[in-house]
Amino acid sequence: MMKTIFSGIQPSGTITLGNYIGALKQFVELQNEYNCFFCIVDQHAITVPQDPATLRKNIRSLAALYIAVGIDPNKATLFIQSEVPAHVQAGWMMQCISYIGELERMTQFKDKSAGKEAVSASLLTYPPLMTADILLYNTDLVPVGEDQKQHMELTRDLAERFNKKYNDILTIPEISIPKVGARIMSLQEPTKKMSKSDPNQKGFISLLDDPKQIEKKIKSAVTDSEGIVKYDKENKPGISNLLSIYSILGGKTIQEIEEMYKGKGYGEFKADLADVVTNVIKPIQEKYFNLIESSELDDILDQGAEKANLVAIKTLKKMEKAMGLGRKRK
Repeated sequence: MMKTIFSGIQPSGTITLGNYIGALKQFVELQNEYNCFFCIVDQHAITVPQDPATLRKNIRSLAALYIAVGIDPNKATLFIQSEVPAHVQAGWMMQCISYIGELERMTQFKDKSAGKEAVSASLLTYPPLMTADILLYNTDLVPVGEDQKQHMELTRDLAERFNKKYNDILTIPEISIPKVGARIMSLQEPTKKMSKSDPNQKGFISLLDDPKQIEKKIKSAVTDSEGIVKYDKENKPGISNLLSIYSILGGKTIQEIEEMYKGKGYGEFKADLADVVTNVIKPIQEKYFNLIESSELDDILDQGAEKANLVAIKTLKKMEKAMGLGRKRK
């Protein structure tokens, strides 16, 4: 029987090259081997203030990018979280078996609430909703970045707690952290992960950046004064990050690239890397702009929500029955 994968991305900004390499590129390969559910987690996005019009635009944009990078709606289920009501229903149930202490220990909660006079309660209860997202689809495997590992460990704990306290009905998901390309770093601060929420626009490449922007950002990427194209993550984090990007997108080993640029400077290397990145992003953008305003995208999302609802409601009903919710019919 084919195993199930679930993954969700927040529509809080345009997908970066880091997101593509660390997640979406893998998703395209995984859809051929697994039963995949890819979710646009818009309800997670509102744990911090969002402009409604911008959020709706970002939701549609993310959906179009999922398809543009190669997600096939005939192989994988793509849907919007808020269009499957079981997520918040199951999220409340998981919240009811969560402890405040364990939620307060979450690193992301501590980071996002640090120094603020008031934060939304949803920042604290974010992990139980994430748990529900995953468990509703009888998920076997969840591909995540290193920064989500703690949340995934809590997901497993909550699933085991539910199974022990009620009926043994929930699948305990395994955590999968990609070994290659899982952590592409900022172009300006190469010791920090590339992020679409980075206030420094030069720190990340968006999948919707035009060729001139891509070239400019790569040319201004922080390196070092040595001028030798060599992978050394500890002492040369900037050029090592660029080498990783070149290797993954250019289909060459880091050793091959080092050999190619022996005796050459960073200028030539960066110019070639800009071409490599542009050649990957250009066809993605062409598909994206064909999709973004089309009814085809709406049809895909409608079908995805329908398929997701059918699976999620079955798990939800089992959970409700186990907890004693609803009435017993005569």
